[in-house]
Amino acid sequence: MADSDKPQRSAGHSMAMRALEEARENAKAKGQFTGRGRRDPVRSTVRRRKGGWTAAGADHWDPQSLGSLISKVAKKQGWDDQVVFGRMQTRWPEIIGEGNAAHVVPEKLDDGVLYCRASSTAWATQMRLYQKQTLQNIAKAFGPNIVRRLRINGPAAPSWRKGPLHVKGRGPRDTYG
Repeated sequence: MADSDKPQRSAGHSMAMRALEEARENAKAKGQFTGRGRRDPVRSTVRRRKGGWTAAGADHWDPQSLGSLISKVAKKQGWDDQVVFGRMQTRWPEIIGEGNAAHVVPEKLDDGVLYCRASSTAWATQMRLYQKQTLQNIAKAFGPNIVRRLRINGPAAPSWRKGPLHVKGRGPRDTYG
């Protein structure tokens, strides 16, 4: 390249360059960083994440489905049993059959035990006979060890209390449930 092709520099430019070189030498003598200005302007606008760049596979920075986010929140808050129980109530006829579901309803899920209420003692006995099959159907639908035991109760006994006053004691003795 010929001297005529180089851009002409002013005297002010050369003074600034000399001052810059002196400042760099002073900084280097003090053990300070003597950078050469900004990096590539295109790359400097991209921020690196703390953990590094993300890979091609899925990670927590990728968009998440609403269902997976809700399940993460439910696990974090300890609501797993309530969420599973709500799903179980909606699919109950599918799990135990339409005929049985008309007479036996799930009441609550507590620490792996599913409490159910039957409309009569006969239906409670019937469901106790099919307990193993019901547990297998629940495991197939919701995963293993969600429900480890079934507790099937008969109908609630009627209350014999009438009015504001009553006598302490067991009341009439009869078997209900």
